[in-house]
Amino acid sequence: MALIASLIVAGLYLAHRFAAVATDPLTVLPFQSGWQPQEHALSRYHVRWYLATLLFLAFDVEMLFMYPWAVVVADLGVTAVVEMFLFLGAVFVAVLWAWREGALRWA
Repeated sequence: MALIASLIVAGLYLAHRFAAVATDPLTVLPFQSGWQPQEHALSRYHVRWYLATLLFLAFDVEMLFMYPWAVVVADLGVTAVVEMFLFLGAVFVAVLWAWREGALRWA
């Protein structure tokens, strides 16, 4: 069984090597306005960008929950309104935390 599996893997590898088409290096480079990249793609970012990302995700998740909520709020009544205000309170706490950590300072 191991011999059959290794033959299949070897056959697929050889088929890929013989059928592979060389790519144009200009089309596979990362897009940077036509310039050659000056730094590695996995270079480090400043911590404030991670905080800005968390802030974006907080607002993104808020919108993710608010659209379906707006459709069913009339059917669910007061409990849906209370739940949404609790959720918005949690998002507001996240924004306050991000503000305190300096995610909104860009200089």
